[in-house]
Amino acid sequence: MTDNQVMHIAVQAMILGVKVAGPVLLVSLVIGFAISLLQAVTQVQEMTLTFVPKIIVAALILLLLGNWMMGEMVGFTRQLFHDLPALLQK
Repeated sequence: MTDNQVMHIAVQAMILGVKVAGPVLLVSLVIGFAISLLQAVTQVQEMTLTFVPKIIVAALILLLLGNWMMGEMVGFTRQLFHDLPALLQK
């Protein structure tokens, strides 16, 4: 296995990580910003007000997109195992 092949697999894994984690992180960021803006406007500084909505929305996103996320990871793993004999021959 050459250095280029290792780097290609590493880049694919990082892209997959961004694709899988991106929706949850992006929605949590937007919800956190909206709650912080609401807190700044109303001057209510309650810690659970930011934590609970983010957890609920993240759970909903995982519930809605979990099947797609798992499919992406399984597809990457299958492709990696499929390419493994060719990678080990070189």
